[in-house]
Amino acid sequence: MKTNSNSYTIIYSAILVLIVAFLLAFVFQALKPMQDANVQLDQQKQILFALNQNRDMTNEEAVKLWKQIIVADDIIDANGKVVKAGKQGGVDAGFKLNSKDAKEGKLALFRCKVNGEDKYVIPVYGNGLWGPINGFIAINGDKKTVFGAYFNHESETAGLGAEIKDNKAWQDLFKGKHLFSGNDTKKIALSVEKKVEDPSTQVDAVTGATLTSNGVTEMFHADKGGLQPYVKFLNSK
Repeated sequence: MKTNSNSYTIIYSAILVLIVAFLLAFVFQALKPMQDANVQLDQQKQILFALNQNRDMTNEEAVKLWKQIIVADDIIDANGKVVKAGKQGGVDAGFKLNSKDAKEGKLALFRCKVNGEDKYVIPVYGNGLWGPINGFIAINGDKKTVFGAYFNHESETAGLGAEIKDNKAWQDLFKGKHLFSGNDTKKIALSVEKKVEDPSTQVDAVTGATLTSNGVTEMFHADKGGLQPYVKFLNSK
């Protein structure tokens, strides 16, 4: 075949594309287990951060803490009943659920022990200004007050909406807040507000990030993907 012909150029390009595609696919498959492990570890750390664990922990410390602190990663329904029981240091039940599962009524519940005290961690999902946001709310054994919180985002503005993730001091404002207002235990009252009128249930909004702050509140109140679907569990003994 003539090397200066159109046929040669097309065939040469096609073979080259196939070789590159094969190599990329091979590299992707080879690295996927490592990528999956990193994603899993990152999520474990976020849950541990919500439980007020040291944010400077090493990967090895995180794995060890996870096995010690997480009693079970259950899946429950809207009535608070266990649909699938997790296990100590579990990553095969509730841990595997995502926002899509939450919106379908499959609720992840992490049962934990911190310094011998019962804690519960609930994942929440919502939308910020530029994209999805999510978080983990750690709740005390009374099921009525917040023990800790950690929030994450995909594309919020640095220095503004991104503060929900980057500003630990702001996340710490949630500690001790009540999930419900007064005797009304049917509706989640926890919220983020520009003007705090009820310090027991409200946290100051992030300065300059009204829509992202509203998105955090919506994560608490939403019937799908929020705290609200856990109300019956939170009212159970």
